[in-house]
Amino acid sequence: MANVHHPRRGSMGYSPRKRAKAETPHIKSWPEGNDKPKMQGFLGYKAGMTHAFIVDYRPTSTTSGREVMMPVSVVETPPIKVASVRAYRKTIHGLETIGEIWASKLDPELAKRLPLAKNEKKANWDFAKDADEIRVIVYTQPKLVTSVPKKIPEIREMRISGGTIEEQIKYAKEILGKELKINDVLKEGDMIDTIAITKGKGFQGHVKRWGVKLLTHKNSKHRRMIGTAGSWHPNWIQATVPQAGQMGYHQRTEYNKRVLKIGENGEEITPAGGFLHYGIIKNSYILLHGSIPGPTKRLISLRDAVRYQGGVKVEQTEISYISITSKQGV
Repeated sequence: MANVHHPRRGSMGYSPRKRAKAETPHIKSWPEGNDKPKMQGFLGYKAGMTHAFIVDYRPTSTTSGREVMMPVSVVETPPIKVASVRAYRKTIHGLETIGEIWASKLDPELAKRLPLAKNEKKANWDFAKDADEIRVIVYTQPKLVTSVPKKIPEIREMRISGGTIEEQIKYAKEILGKELKINDVLKEGDMIDTIAITKGKGFQGHVKRWGVKLLTHKNSKHRRMIGTAGSWHPNWIQATVPQAGQMGYHQRTEYNKRVLKIGENGEEITPAGGFLHYGIIKNSYILLHGSIPGPTKRLISLRDAVRYQGGVKVEQTEISYISITSKQGV
């Protein structure tokens, strides 16, 4: 009898499948910068999805140049504030912090996240001359978003790239302590990556977690279980054996999402009755082509695309219609 071969069930690309350490996504890598210094990331809250009629901008698509219906994700992007500037030096062990400057005036809500300095010190930027990389620490303003129940700011680090170190330091001095809007970081037609914590599904069994087949009805003990836990040798259960465990609530990155539109008035995109489980958008927003990870109200990290090869240049997409019909199922 010939051996029967079949592909293994489930991907080992993400291992171990355990819960994320924090609900706020962290960015591990950054792309190379452009000619001018700019901040390479932003933060927003996932509101939901809708659809729009858009002229297909993809040259290799079978519907290129024609008006098609596209699924779009809506992310509410209230302004974020820059709390501090941090300088790094490259060493054989990685990046090493050589100094930082904090803004003189910070929101009092930030004190719930970290202790704030009581005495103002005169800023001394001499350490930044020896830096190889400049980054800024930004924090969100959830008090501006009525749909998000948690009002404590989230803190993230964003990289500044482009130009020389002197130009980056000058740019960092200009934005320190100020509000940044989505228009200051992104523009319509850009390609970005979305990073978020996926929807948690709790502790799940073998079949739902890995997609293994049900055992036959002749098996008297189990149906929704694996047939074997592995070979006798090695005499331990290997990581490749599908087992029950945590499913969801993992950090995932969706690469190469096109920014279709950036709007200032959120009410123009809010469907009748509000987004399901979210409500009404009252701040600026962006439309992204396709879906993004995470449930509604979850914080989304937006980053300049790291894998995009620059094949398709889009200044502005032609949008003829955006659906704002009710999503309440009536």
